[in-house]
Amino acid sequence: MSKGRVEAFSDGVIAIILTVMVLEFRVPSGTDLADLRPIVPVFISYVLSFLFLGIYWVNHHHLFQAVKSVNGPTLWANLHLLFWLSLIPFTTRWLGTNSFATWPVALYGFDLLFSACAYYLLTKALLAHHGQKSTLALALGSDIKGKISLVMYMVGLSLCFYNSWISYGLYAAVALIWLVPDRRIERVLSN
Repeated sequence: MSKGRVEAFSDGVIAIILTVMVLEFRVPSGTDLADLRPIVPVFISYVLSFLFLGIYWVNHHHLFQAVKSVNGPTLWANLHLLFWLSLIPFTTRWLGTNSFATWPVALYGFDLLFSACAYYLLTKALLAHHGQKSTLALALGSDIKGKISLVMYMVGLSLCFYNSWISYGLYAAVALIWLVPDRRIERVLSN
C-alpha cells in the first residue's frame, strides 16, 4: 500500500492535536500582566507539549521518508501512536491547571512513555515490513536516543511520587535531547 495516505492522515491528526491544545487556553478577564499569573503553569505545560508534538511530527516525517510502502500492521501501529498523542492535550491541561501536582505529572509521564512505546512499535512494524537490510534499518541503527528516552520517562514516572518537579525536569530533558535533529535517516537517504 502507498504511504501517502498515512502521512497525510498523521499530519492532519497532529495539526488538530496542536490546535486543540492552544484552544484550551482561557483568556484572563483582567487587563494587567498580573492577571496572566494563573495561566503561567498552563503555558509552561503547553510549551513542552508543543515541543513533544513537533518532535514526533518531524521524526514521523523522517521515518516515512525512509520507507516505500505500508501494510496493515503499520497502519494499526500508526493509529496506536496517534491515540497516545491525541491524549496529550488532556494530560497537558490537567498538568498545567493543577500546577504540576503529583498525579497530573504522573499521568502526563504515562502518556509520554506510551507515546514513545507506540513510536517504537511503529518503527518495529515498518522494519518487519521492509526488512533488516532496508534503508530504514540502516538509518535507525541501535536507536540509542530512543532507548535513553524510554528509561528517562520510566525514571520520571517513578520519581513523580517523590518530587513531581524532578519528573517534569526529566520529561523536559527528553525533549531537549530530541531538539537536536536526528539526522540518521537524512544521512542514509542522501547517500
